[in-house]
Amino acid sequence: MSAATPLRALPLDILRERTSTKWRRYPHDVLPLFVAETDFPLAPPIARALARAVEIGDTGYTPPEPGIAAAYAGFARRRFGSEIDPSRVRTTCDVMMGVVEILRLVIEPGDRVIVTTPVYPPFFDCIPEAGGVVERVPLTDAGAGWELDLLGVEAALAGGARAVLLCNPHNPTGTVHSRESLAALADLAADYGASVISDEIHAPLIHPGVTFTPFLDASATAAQVGYSVTSASKAFNLAGLKCALMVTATDETAALVRTLPVEVEWRTGLFGAIAAVAAFSEESDEWLDSLLATLDENRRLLADLLAEHVPRAKYRVPDAGFLAWVDLTDLGWGENPAVKVLRDAKVALHLGPQFGDEGSGHVRINFGCSPDVLREAVTRMGTLASS
Repeated sequence: MSAATPLRALPLDILRERTSTKWRRYPHDVLPLFVAETDFPLAPPIARALARAVEIGDTGYTPPEPGIAAAYAGFARRRFGSEIDPSRVRTTCDVMMGVVEILRLVIEPGDRVIVTTPVYPPFFDCIPEAGGVVERVPLTDAGAGWELDLLGVEAALAGGARAVLLCNPHNPTGTVHSRESLAALADLAADYGASVISDEIHAPLIHPGVTFTPFLDASATAAQVGYSVTSASKAFNLAGLKCALMVTATDETAALVRTLPVEVEWRTGLFGAIAAVAAFSEESDEWLDSLLATLDENRRLLADLLAEHVPRAKYRVPDAGFLAWVDLTDLGWGENPAVKVLRDAKVALHLGPQFGDEGSGHVRINFGCSPDVLREAVTRMGTLASS
């Protein structure tokens, strides 16, 4: 099989016609590399499916069986070697809504829920929304990368925490947790009667040489204690269309998720369902492979650019996704360096402290863009660093 041809990003003048957050949050003189939107054209099968829906006025209610479960089961088999029973899949509006609804099933009000910081900022909001209390167990810096602090997780569970909200692959570090660490996490959850909810929205974006293990596949125990929530929205840039999947692996966990009110499923957007079916189809695999080829080049390009222009920055090339976790502490730009970068370099990066205390001095950079945009953004940062 030949290597995929890298996907070209849309030109800036076209991108600035978009009305999404990435392109309307800041003035046109700012390069936006903050929110997790990408700059590429839609996968052709998705564009065709949506265009046809508009053409025939297919804008009504989402049907009970839009075909997403079967489409995702095929996708998971092709991309991860994972076997999913479509009858154990339900849909909802977005991943965080799915997380909240499952948390409400597995915890009681006031229960503590473990998060492995630095982590996706909405985790800190969705746990209280579900009635829980956030308990931080930071990732361990293992030198070459980050790992789950299993001893810290065990201490939190022994102290009464009732669930773990996992990010796999991890946002913002791009870490892909090993099968062994996921299985060990599952064993701990089982020992203490806790549940694991795994946000796997970045799973389609695994880089070459890295193996992704869905949490539910890590072990038989993981299947028993776990729930997975995912979506096509990150890989295929569909966040505005509102569709996510809640996946289970046993009769018991599936039965629990089926107790959720039908309204939870009604929140699935019809265009989100149509787009997800097209995204998860085999027809979209070629586009996804091209996207991954581009992101693989960009994650390495970012390393070279930072070494050249901002040599005091610390960056580890991520295992997955299009988000880079960069430590700018040594530049002396304060605990929230993205503020200075925006003000003085006109580059919008995600605010590190929003990911937890471990984000002090850090920024998150979205490299899901053209190499030229990435080069210009880092060059601006370099000019700021040398001034």
